[in-house]
Amino acid sequence: MPQDALHVRQIAKELRAALCGGKVNRITQADKEELTLYIYTEKRVVKLLLSTNASFARACLAEDVRAPLPVAPGFCMLLRKHLLGGEILDVRQVGFDRIIEIDFFCQADFSAAKRTLVCELMGKYSNLVLVEDGRILGALKTTSLEVGKRVLFPGVAYEYPPAQDKVSPLDREGVKLRAEDYFSLRERDEKNLADFFFTQLVGIAPSTAREMAKRCHGEIADFVYGFCAAERAGGYLVAGKAMPADFFCFPVEGAKAYPTLTAAQDAFFSQKQKKRTFETEKTRVLADLRAFEKKQRKHLQEIVEKLTEAEGAEENRKKGELLTANLYRIQKGMTEIVVDDYYDGGRVKIALDATLPPAKNAQRYYRLYTKQKRTVEMLTPRKKEVEETLDYLGSVYFAVESAEGNAETIEEIKKEAAPYLSQRKAAKKERTERPLSAPRCYEIDGFVVKAGKNNLQNEIYSKRRTKRTCGCTCKNTTPRTSSSLRKATRSATRRSFTRRKFAPTILRRERGIKSPSITAREGT
Repeated sequence: MPQDALHVRQIAKELRAALCGGKVNRITQADKEELTLYIYTEKRVVKLLLSTNASFARACLAEDVRAPLPVAPGFCMLLRKHLLGGEILDVRQVGFDRIIEIDFFCQADFSAAKRTLVCELMGKYSNLVLVEDGRILGALKTTSLEVGKRVLFPGVAYEYPPAQDKVSPLDREGVKLRAEDYFSLRERDEKNLADFFFTQLVGIAPSTAREMAKRCHGEIADFVYGFCAAERAGGYLVAGKAMPADFFCFPVEGAKAYPTLTAAQDAFFSQKQKKRTFETEKTRVLADLRAFEKKQRKHLQEIVEKLTEAEGAEENRKKGELLTANLYRIQKGMTEIVVDDYYDGGRVKIALDATLPPAKNAQRYYRLYTKQKRTVEMLTPRKKEVEETLDYLGSVYFAVESAEGNAETIEEIKKEAAPYLSQRKAAKKERTERPLSAPRCYEIDGFVVKAGKNNLQNEIYSKRRTKRTCGCTCKNTTPRTSSSLRKATRSATRRSFTRRKFAPTILRRERGIKSPSITAREGT
């Protein structure tokens, strides 16, 4: 992604036009590397998103921002203290570097000050620093006095990042000398041009260097100066197979045009971040489900082993009765006895405990029978419950694996399967319940068929939100398949296949739908 000085130059220009004169109304922090400033302008409230994430470092106007943390971190509280109510005076780029400075005029009851928020957008070295009169008030990522040459600590003088051994694209003479030296031993082709632009010019990303190499046909120094100093407007987003591939501040073949570069940048990063968040949450939910399933299968194995041991309960009862009927024949110290089996008409050998009297031996078999009978009575329903839970986990697995890149669907599944997931620290309770994401819809032969993406949607769309005249509702369930509309069933079943198991599809009218309620037991 070309988050280089060339693009930062245009971003700073667009931010200056949109934010100057606005006042900071609110400051939130979504995670340890992303802050949002809500700025009230004459027309509306805009959201300035500042991210120092190594993969998503940016400063742009965002439409959708993530929910803030339940408790604001220290740097967010520092910005609230010093910037709330402040008026934005200017937004500028520092030299030709990936640094944007935002000047604020902050006025309190008895004081007024000019403060600057320095946004260093340099990949893994990105940072946010609040400066007043050349002194650091605070930084998002601080350094100690012992580590590194550059100190970022409250109270010390602020210094810009050390300069690279490269020449500025706006320095014609410097670029000309570098080009003569570089191409004295190399052939001037597109590959070497791209390498020259990236390795010798400050603030040029590899993707930008490749596009510049395609356009460079004359004198290198004149081309570089004209290309980098040109005034531009708008942004261009290059689409990929599933996600946006890149964005640029100049026209690129096959790219979608946006009115501003910040809009194209926001579309690029927001989709990338949504995918990353979705993949992270999906992996976490699957890991929790696997851990819970492993625990349940181990518990089921223990239950089966105990039930197997209790299969001889009736045999022990029979032995106890046979010993009771033959007590007169048992002598203390005997280890076994052969008696007539009046149940089957044969003879049976019964083991005895030589340390116990005859009556105690019979009672031992009765106690063993009672214990095994109680075990069967208690574990048989428990075995059925564990098996039903495992079947339910299969449907949750299917819902997670078939989620189509939508983080809202994962949140619905997490809400549904909360007892089965690891109990992490609960986030701040939402004031309003989020609406459900849209189900899969099919229109076949005049019928509208809704197929839920998870069990929660199946329950709601089949019982609460369907009308008596709406046709049919499609449900993913187990263990059998029935249908009233064959075409719709085949269409929905194609989406019900998962690598873990096959989830058949039932298609019925609303009155015929009955969903078994499976209650999750915590701590199992």
